[in-house]
Amino acid sequence: MSAKKYHVSLTEAERNDLVRLSKSQRHSERERKRARILLLADEAKEGGAGKDTAIAQQVKVAPLTVNRTRQRFAERGLYQSLTHKEQETRKPRVLDGEAEAFLVATICCTPPEGYKRWNLRLLKEALIEQQIVDAIGKETVRQTLKKMNSNRG
Repeated sequence: MSAKKYHVSLTEAERNDLVRLSKSQRHSERERKRARILLLADEAKEGGAGKDTAIAQQVKVAPLTVNRTRQRFAERGLYQSLTHKEQETRKPRVLDGEAEAFLVATICCTPPEGYKRWNLRLLKEALIEQQIVDAIGKETVRQTLKKMNSNRG
């Protein structure tokens, strides 16, 4: 078995914070589990750190989760290892708040002449015609309406 690459050594203050966080219901289950993992993986405590498989069984996670939590602690520090890292490659939203408001206002008004009600193609064309967006797909319009629980489109 290979030696551990990432080691966890907590100060007394960090240990106290993690104990409090692991028992708190104000934090997500993920954060509480990561706190328990770091407490069990602490090499500075009496008895030293536990094995990854034993920690994983005790916290009810995969051994890889224990290893990755150790890695995050070593690379990013205590508090960044507990929280979720934001995605770096996330695409920006096509419709912002103003565009969504325009979409709702458009649905609430009467449809163009010759139509009984708005459809996705008409809404898409209205957004482009009013220069809210340069280009947009019908699927984006549909998902936005679904997100807003609007069934009038």
